[in-house]
Amino acid sequence: MAKPAVVVVGADKGGVGKTTVSRTLLDYFSANNVPTRAFDTESPRGTLKRFHPEITEIVDMMSTADQMKIFDTLNAVSPSVTVIDARAGLLSPALASLRDIGFLDAAKAGQITFAVFHILGPSIASLDEIAETASFMTGAKYFLVKNFINDTQFFQWDQATYNSYFHRIKDATELTIPKLNEMAYEQVEVASVPFLKFVANKGPHDEAANYSFVLRGYVRHWLANVWSEYDRIRLTDLVGSKPAARSGEK
Repeated sequence: MAKPAVVVVGADKGGVGKTTVSRTLLDYFSANNVPTRAFDTESPRGTLKRFHPEITEIVDMMSTADQMKIFDTLNAVSPSVTVIDARAGLLSPALASLRDIGFLDAAKAGQITFAVFHILGPSIASLDEIAETASFMTGAKYFLVKNFINDTQFFQWDQATYNSYFHRIKDATELTIPKLNEMAYEQVEVASVPFLKFVANKGPHDEAANYSFVLRGYVRHWLANVWSEYDRIRLTDLVGSKPAARSGEK
């Protein structure tokens, strides 16, 4: 059995598009035939679950019972990869909780593969989160994600400021999520389907749909650029899955 891998996607600041990143990760793993399950901590309504209902469960990550639901089953379930979409404001408390239950020690000991996708906003306040999360990153693969999905310009980041924050954590890796055409993004939101299904012109239950050819083209091109970033960091290797023939790129 493959070593379990846990990927936490989060930010302490809201409105930075972290659930969008989680959705691209789930599509990426699906296209690469990596069995994956997901937990949505946006209780009770759950944004991620709306797009990936078959593999997503809504939890309260600060609840002991729900922590057991996630982490006591890491070795007992067939999907070797667990993606946790941490709601706004939850990243630092969640990491502290993972420390308290011994999860971070297990990751440091090599028993679990642990990765954090820290979604950054354009403000200095968002960059300050890096200092707060740095102490939890021993044993984890840490990705600092500049997400342009909301037309973010990162206007406050002069080079000196940028370097002072991004170089605080040894071996941190930068990722860039490009901007998606606004109308295309909105249409996927209305359709409530994964990006992959939208591109393939399929509805929520795999029935034929009638999405715009143009908007599907925008999403296809954007998703390919996002996936090229995931390929660059060898994400399938990181989670312990051998690269397979990619599916779903029609």
